[in-house]
Amino acid sequence: MERQVLVLGIGNTLLSDDGIGVHVVEALRRREREGTAMPLVLRDGGTLGLSLLPEIERCTALVLIDAVELGAPPGEVRSFEGTAMDALLAGRKRSPHAVGIADLMEAARLTGCQPARRALIAVQPGSLDWGTEPTEAVAVSVPRACSAVLSIIARWCHDT
Repeated sequence: MERQVLVLGIGNTLLSDDGIGVHVVEALRRREREGTAMPLVLRDGGTLGLSLLPEIERCTALVLIDAVELGAPPGEVRSFEGTAMDALLAGRKRSPHAVGIADLMEAARLTGCQPARRALIAVQPGSLDWGTEPTEAVAVSVPRACSAVLSIIARWCHDT
């Protein structure tokens, strides 16, 4: 089976900063992906939850991007890999999708398809009010989140 990295943007684009994962995936689609040894699959996961399990079953590495309550200034970007990601998802609800993502990753683990290489790029939201665009503080974090995604994938490719 060919190695495949699934980059999955999570969020509701009708709730301003909550849609940051989808906005990051859209920005990645616009960028060239030269130098990536693993094929990337960029997916707008929206709020689909457990219905994304078949896509995770097909990937060998997974990067999720989502709005997460980090107790940080709006737009702050943090990366969590492997067990650090698992611990964040297992703790108290920090994302509007925490239950969905936690359930999705637990289902992947229970079915034996949880990728060993997995990461969550978390962006601190400023507002979850109605709106189709992120707030300014979060919008300016899109390039940093894209860089975080590509940096993790580049490292994974180098480590293979």
